[in-house]
Amino acid sequence: MSDHLRRLGAAFERAGYTVEGVRALLGPVAGGALARDEVVPALRATGGGSPLEALTRLFWLQVPVPVPAVGGLADDLAAAGLVEVSAGEARALLRVQPLESVAGEANAGNAANAAGVAGEADVLGPVRHIGYVVSDLKAVPGSGTVRSDHVVGAGGASAALARLAVHSPVDNALDLGTGSGVQALHLAGRARRITATDVNPRALRLAAMSVALSGAGDVELLEGPLLEPVARRRFDLIVSNPPFVIAPPGSGTRYVYRESGLPGDDFCRRLVTEARDALTEGGHCRLLANWLQVRGVPWEERVGAWAEESGCDAWVVRRDVQDPAEYAELWLRDSCEVGTPEYRERYGAWLDHFERHDVTGVGYGWIALRRTDSARPAVRVEELRHPVEEPAGAHVGGILDRLAEAEEFSTACGQGVAFARRLRTAAGIVQEQIGPPGAEDPERILLRQTARLRRVAGVGTVEAALAGVCDGTIALDPLLEAIAQLMALDPDQVRAHAEAVLPELIADGFFELVPED
Repeated sequence: MSDHLRRLGAAFERAGYTVEGVRALLGPVAGGALARDEVVPALRATGGGSPLEALTRLFWLQVPVPVPAVGGLADDLAAAGLVEVSAGEARALLRVQPLESVAGEANAGNAANAAGVAGEADVLGPVRHIGYVVSDLKAVPGSGTVRSDHVVGAGGASAALARLAVHSPVDNALDLGTGSGVQALHLAGRARRITATDVNPRALRLAAMSVALSGAGDVELLEGPLLEPVARRRFDLIVSNPPFVIAPPGSGTRYVYRESGLPGDDFCRRLVTEARDALTEGGHCRLLANWLQVRGVPWEERVGAWAEESGCDAWVVRRDVQDPAEYAELWLRDSCEVGTPEYRERYGAWLDHFERHDVTGVGYGWIALRRTDSARPAVRVEELRHPVEEPAGAHVGGILDRLAEAEEFSTACGQGVAFARRLRTAAGIVQEQIGPPGAEDPERILLRQTARLRRVAGVGTVEAALAGVCDGTIALDPLLEAIAQLMALDPDQVRAHAEAVLPELIADGFFELVPED
């Protein structure tokens, strides 16, 4: 089968069956309609009979095409198990999606570099075609026909994880819960060795097809839950789009691609708390997660406890939250159960389950871990709803570094040596002043990041003045003394104010602590 798949991958590329090629073929109107699951404009745009049009209709739109339309590929397509041929037509048995890298992914040539040679900002590259993802056909909405071992293809969640995982080349990487192999294909551009695991044997078979069709090299495929298949092994990078969906037990089909079978959000908790032992020193784990928000327990405390228990530097970000009804509706649509006779019963079971456990909502976001031997790992738990500069993964190392610097600065404050240190204003910071036109003094002063996480901080005149002069060449004490004189303020009060506000501004990335010589 591998030979058939390798030949097909090369033929697909020659035909222009790439994301860029399909996008150009469909145009903005048909492409926009297809994003809304409306196929009629796309069918009208692909009626010319070219190989690209035939492949798009066959694998993207999932409609039969005449055998002559796929040229000489019919035998290889059938032998590989991608289509069945009957009555002069080829009909897709599986979905084949072209896949492109996310902006900022490492180029393939960087994969040979030793881990840590290049910084995260050194591997930024253009979007490019990286292969093909083999998955199950999209089920018809309202059919309720999704099989329990269904394998999903590339989508919004997998793209989000790929953006989160972007960083410098590594020696070995683990894709935990690989599904159709999407992340393994992304990792092929920067990891020398790749291991992919899943509990679903069928997913591993389709992942192997994705790897072969994409010419992605050797990927080790192992069956088993959580970290069991790789016990006692360590990785420079672990990525996971895990089965994080929190579904009521015993209320119908369990879909392996999204539901772990563990109670509540225990899968994500265990992955966070157990990841450290599977990481090399300085290694990263980056995953998507859902977590329960329970009445009377702040979500930051609940998920933050996972991060504290991990023993790693950790950054937990909530990107969205849904109430129980919204959450149930989302996943009942996902499994095509809306409109089936069982829909109301299933919907009620989800709501009953959440009510029994005092669940007020379900949070969604990402968790980034970095193994450290520090006795006090840096941990930050926060909500970021606004767009950030992508790829988000390129900023993780810097964010964790700033948290550690903030802790270091706070310690120096306690020891009375903080103002002997040097700070510099981070790159890309602009100042905004808000107030009535013509007013002598602004009502508010804002520091704004024009890149990275695009945070905004309201500051006082001391911090604003410091941001204007802090270039890392002069210690803080003379700078604060000069600011106090210029503003006719008590120097001791200026120093006390700086001690109070600078740790948070360092943690937020507005200032950076310059290493001591």
